[in-house]
Amino acid sequence: MPELERILCVEDDPDIQAVIQLALEMVGGFTVKLCASGLAALDDVASFQPDLILLDVMMPGLDGPGTLAALRQLPAAATLPVIFMTAKVQPDEVAHFLSLGALAVIAKPFDPMMLAQDIRALWRQHHGG
Repeated sequence: MPELERILCVEDDPDIQAVIQLALEMVGGFTVKLCASGLAALDDVASFQPDLILLDVMMPGLDGPGTLAALRQLPAAATLPVIFMTAKVQPDEVAHFLSLGALAVIAKPFDPMMLAQDIRALWRQHHGG
């Protein structure tokens, strides 16, 4: 199974960005690149070469589903696993996000102390481990 080391996080809220960065870098030991918009993620994905993308659903301009669709058009991101983060976690909403090609959906608010562990578990599931 490939190692999960680099996570591209797309989140427009600076407070949530700070919590995610702390949770994934300090607690999880990951290398994290923060993007404040879907367009920034499209610009940065090839140079950062993430193993996984953590993608907010509700963002101004290009939202999470739109960002995912655009990422899938890029050779650097065509097959990258993507996990959506959202407060919209009704079963039909989650099913919709999964149908778009997301690996999983993490509910907001999330537990910062558990976020890295949750992502690792989803990564292992994705790779059949």
